[in-house]
Amino acid sequence: MLTAHLPSGYVLSSYLLDRLRRVPAKASWLLAAGVLGGIAPDLDMFYFHFVDMGMKHHHRYPSHWPLLWFCLLAVALLWTRWRRRAAGGWLLLAFSLGGMLHVLLDTLAGDIWWLAPFVDQRYSLVTVTARYKPWWLNFVIHWVFLVELAIWGWALWRWRSRRRWMPSASGPIAGP
Repeated sequence: MLTAHLPSGYVLSSYLLDRLRRVPAKASWLLAAGVLGGIAPDLDMFYFHFVDMGMKHHHRYPSHWPLLWFCLLAVALLWTRWRRRAAGGWLLLAFSLGGMLHVLLDTLAGDIWWLAPFVDQRYSLVTVTARYKPWWLNFVIHWVFLVELAIWGWALWRWRSRRRWMPSASGPIAGP
């Protein structure tokens, strides 16, 4: 995935908001946590470019290890179970789900080390052959980019439809 991590985090957290009836966190914060989680694994690009100088694939860093996101998800679930009225657990839940979705989406056409750090084996559903320069052109021309465009379309549709029936997304979520 090149561009669809941010909108995928939005789609995920907006559906999470719909499913949860009573949460002590502000709806806007929960949406922000999901979106931030959706892009968080790629924050390793700063390290990749400025420290590592591109020496190893950035998907090999711990920020792209599914184990990290599963552990964060487990902590979030325990936290929400133990302290149901604490906003932090719910925010961590949205954040960790966004990060997990990021890793899942990267598995489509990017290599993900699903068993890291225990097994040095990368997994990808589709291989995008490097034929063109610059490198990103190979992804834009490949059919997997249609998946990214679909995610952007879904997020835009979701945002527009939520704006119609939700006058304010900044207050706490209250259910019937």
